[in-house]
Amino acid sequence: MPNRLAQETSPYLLQHKDNPVDWYPWGDEAFERARSEDRPVFLSIGYSACHWCHVMERESFENDEIAALMNERFVNIKVDREERPDVDSIYMSAVQAMTGRGGWPMSVFMTPDGKPYFTGTYFPPDERGGMPAFPRVLEAAADAYRDRKEELLSTTDKIVEQLEGQTVVQSSSEPMTRETKAQAFRALVSMFDSQSGGFGGAPKFPQAMALDFLLRYWHEAQDKGGAAQALNMVEVTLTKMALGGIYDQIGGGFARYATDDIWLVPHFEKMLYDNALLVPVYVHAWQVTGNPLYRRVAEETLAYVEREMLQASGGFSSAQDADSEGEEGKFFVWEASDVDDIAGEELGRVARAYYGLTDQGNFEGRNILSIPEPEEEVLAGLGISAEELAASVATIREKLFAEREKRVRPGLDDKVLTAWNALMLKAFAEAGAAFDEPAYVDIARRNAEFLLDSLVRDGRLLRTWKDGSAKLNGYLEDYGYSIDALLSLYEATFEQRWLAGAEALATSMTELFYEAGEGVFYDTGSDHERLLFRPRDVFDNATPSGGSSAAMALFRLAVFTGDADYQRAALSSLRSVHGLLTRAPTGFANWLTALDFYLSTPKEVVVIGPPDDVRTQALLRVARGRYLPNRALAGAAAAVSNATSPLLEDRDLVDGKPAAYVCESYACQLPVTEPEALAKQLGDR
Repeated sequence: MPNRLAQETSPYLLQHKDNPVDWYPWGDEAFERARSEDRPVFLSIGYSACHWCHVMERESFENDEIAALMNERFVNIKVDREERPDVDSIYMSAVQAMTGRGGWPMSVFMTPDGKPYFTGTYFPPDERGGMPAFPRVLEAAADAYRDRKEELLSTTDKIVEQLEGQTVVQSSSEPMTRETKAQAFRALVSMFDSQSGGFGGAPKFPQAMALDFLLRYWHEAQDKGGAAQALNMVEVTLTKMALGGIYDQIGGGFARYATDDIWLVPHFEKMLYDNALLVPVYVHAWQVTGNPLYRRVAEETLAYVEREMLQASGGFSSAQDADSEGEEGKFFVWEASDVDDIAGEELGRVARAYYGLTDQGNFEGRNILSIPEPEEEVLAGLGISAEELAASVATIREKLFAEREKRVRPGLDDKVLTAWNALMLKAFAEAGAAFDEPAYVDIARRNAEFLLDSLVRDGRLLRTWKDGSAKLNGYLEDYGYSIDALLSLYEATFEQRWLAGAEALATSMTELFYEAGEGVFYDTGSDHERLLFRPRDVFDNATPSGGSSAAMALFRLAVFTGDADYQRAALSSLRSVHGLLTRAPTGFANWLTALDFYLSTPKEVVVIGPPDDVRTQALLRVARGRYLPNRALAGAAAAVSNATSPLLEDRDLVDGKPAAYVCESYACQLPVTEPEALAKQLGDR
């Protein structure tokens, strides 16, 4: 008989609806029962693409004896961390504070009022690898609450006090200077893997935000010290990732991370947010270098998202599992002999050389496709031309993709999350503008229409949508990402509705999340349910923190609107973490990009001209096609009366011709009508 999770919409929670565990979703009902029966609470937090979450479910939550023990001794709550980042943030802080590490599945034992007293992550059903058996952990946690309650309650109060103290604002009065960025750059250099790219060792994560900061650092430094090194760090990393197993060489798109330090063996789940964050970095790197590999990877990744993640509604699904048929990576790996059969003898020979295929394999006896050898060596070994190799590889990919489509697909988490959709909306908008590809912009436009139509209720942005139903109040990141994305869509379309939508969300965001007395944004709104404390996670982890995204969005919006209040709120928020930026730059990378924007003098670029005029299009290709990280681009078909943005005031055609206006540091250059003149004003970079 299904448990209470059968009434939920989250695919992760629904995966557990037939467990013999008497699961509750997070909510008053569970805690009221715990209080009335004076029982401890077991909280399990995970997400649908989490491999070890599936393992713990199979081993323990589907085990009748273990489930009976859980039901007898605890009130059990299951949470999808992607739906409830507030709950996840609070209790992940507890796990890290109490154990020194974190991860998912997250296992938290707590009092009926939600205070944690024992925590962990994955527990096996029997003692294994130095880890205690889950039944023994359950017994010990239940006995501790029963037999040592007073001592335990005293301890939990101290834990909560310590956790709440982490949200206290420590605003810096030190001047915001470029030296902060230089120190962060030097710290990244010290962490950089010069052979394989990326930062640190295994497991290795893409760190898209750090790469974005390095591109910005290069752009500002140019011929000054460190510029070439910054760009080299980006190029090595993006190239090694694109050629590695972390990138799906057949279907496009990136896996969550590599379990090794050379990007070969991924943890095979594909998350919407990783791909959304990586696409703009590849686009920007292409703008800087012209390397066709970077454009190809961006286009293939967007094609993957359109093919497998875009829903009929216009929303994007959240993730694809690592597992299929109960086996991690089964959908993605290959027997070399099977590739021979599929491709044929001659193409099989090319595939083996190009993808490094062997009969022994590179992953549990099978092959993860990568491109391990330089193309020159492959060409020399095969005795063919580069053109012949490219044609052969295209055919091989087509054949392998068709064959792979016959396999059992990994599970799809098809809930739509506002924040992650906004990240992907921005990726499509920026790629569409940079590549001059209207189809990408159309997808971004559809997604924006969907978000504003389906995930806004009474002016309040909501968090999640599935099967026509939206729920849960949005968090700070939902607002920050959405404002930022709408600004990028405005730059790609010049449709005023997106700028107006960004302003409306910014007004709501500051009202709900900004505490003027403290000068910071909190992750939950003033209308949110009461939790242990009001969370404020300042770290840029797998995704930008809510605070950094809000700051960046407001810095950008201030340029478009001329509203100084936006910049003041953003700057106050930035000051609250200023002292931390150089200590762990990979943990504050999006804050560093916000700092870069604040310290810059953003170029204000306006293009006036009919959109179907080839002269207008030529100007726009210059404005949109080059890497200008700190830029506000506005435009209209003709002069605008009562302009909603001060950037458009007093802008008109010049002698009847489409014209571009460039301003910087409160000074404007003469309007130009030729793309070459505009390129010169923007800087030939």
